[in-house]
Amino acid sequence: MHDTTALLVELGSVILGLGIIGRFAGRVGLSPIPLYLLSGLAFGEGGLLPLGASEEFTAVGAEIGVILLLLLLGLEYSASELVTSLKTQYPSGAVDFVLNATPGAVAALLLGWGPVGAVALAGVTWISSSGVIAKVLADLGRLGNRETPVILGVLVIEDLSMAVYLPLLTAMLAGVGFAGGSIALLVALGTVGFVLYLALRHGRLISRAVSSDNPEMLLLVVLGLTVLVAGVAQQLQVSAAVGAFLVGIALSGEVAEGARKLLTPLRDLFAAVFFVFFGLSTDPAEIPPVLLPAALLAVVTVFTKIATGWYAARRAGIGSRGRWRAGGTLVARGEFSIVIAGLAVATEPRIGPIATAYVLILVIVGPLTARWTQPAVEQIRKWRGRDDSPAGKTGTGPAAPVPAPKEEPEPELAASADTP
Repeated sequence: MHDTTALLVELGSVILGLGIIGRFAGRVGLSPIPLYLLSGLAFGEGGLLPLGASEEFTAVGAEIGVILLLLLLGLEYSASELVTSLKTQYPSGAVDFVLNATPGAVAALLLGWGPVGAVALAGVTWISSSGVIAKVLADLGRLGNRETPVILGVLVIEDLSMAVYLPLLTAMLAGVGFAGGSIALLVALGTVGFVLYLALRHGRLISRAVSSDNPEMLLLVVLGLTVLVAGVAQQLQVSAAVGAFLVGIALSGEVAEGARKLLTPLRDLFAAVFFVFFGLSTDPAEIPPVLLPAALLAVVTVFTKIATGWYAARRAGIGSRGRWRAGGTLVARGEFSIVIAGLAVATEPRIGPIATAYVLILVIVGPLTARWTQPAVEQIRKWRGRDDSPAGKTGTGPAAPVPAPKEEPEPELAASADTP
């Protein structure tokens, strides 16, 4: 078969299959991410029907998927919200890092992967999935809950931390020495600081320059600017993903809202391609041997994430029910964990299978813990004769100021569920 014909047949089949998988996942109430990963495993190296003609195109599409994932995430927040988050939520961010990065680092060292593997697996277990969590909050009608800004605050700190973590990991994977790593870190910090300064001081001017009443022109300018900045960031060893995230932060107001509406379908398409590509690059035969360590790691980090959310909500004066809901909601891992593993797999191939198994487990368990952690804790308290009183179920103090999304929640979802 002609190369172009084979490419079109394979690509069309993959996209059609992703659409069918996505519809099925929506009907059963699951995130489609694990199904995308499984599809990649089925059609990748060592799978049932390897795809050869579309491999190069899929690789490029995966890169675009990462860029769009981070751009859309950046569009959800403004620079002022990030600064507010750093000022008010940094203790929760520190607890989040210690509790959730440590298990991954310890597991990698026990497996004999060395310092680079430890840093990479620590990132995999540290970062929650903003995409999965945002969908879960909307599906459960919790966008207006008192604990939701706390959850978003923790996610913002994690995402902003990636601007430092990813360049450092990239430098370590490249095998540069201490001096090279320090330079990469300084470049990353300088770039992030410069973009935040521009966004805070001149965000309106940037948005005005990008703005257009023509949706086509707005799409082309924002997408072109994002890919360009991502490429420059990659050249500076800052990471293309972080560059896209910073572009999203720099845009605000109507421009951010308009770009979000235009780019969301593209993000969904290429993000699906990204997850499939990661599955394609993992040999299914390598998954069963790592299922036990991945499951053990998942169990440990389920409890550490619940503890993180509970602590963050407690600091914000949220009641008992809201604390457990916040903890259960933060459990899901997804896109960032796969991004980190995708960067590290060339240097440490063993991280690919365990990261895939780990994400598969927690992307399924995450929505379940978000729904059932608080009811399960209340049931356990009843069995032990320690049923919460109404006074203990609600927060007694004002919530700490934490960042909220640019777009306000719908009125029908704005009622707090923290009051019994």
